[in-house]
Amino acid sequence: MVGHSGGVVADRLITREEGRLVLEKPEAIKQQLKARFAQVSKNRSLVDELIAERREAAKKEATE
Repeated sequence: MVGHSGGVVADRLITREEGRLVLEKPEAIKQQLKARFAQVSKNRSLVDELIAERREAAKKEATE
């Protein structure tokens, strides 16, 4: 794709820091996340599990 100034428009990149600067295309990040969570059952809700853990932690804090 050519920009208004005649230069080439680069792909959109996402930055993050892990002791170093990392530039990645959103599609690459999406593929990494899919691979990371591929073993999680589609019937399992990580969100519901996290909410339950947070509620349990809040109950423990309230009783201390």
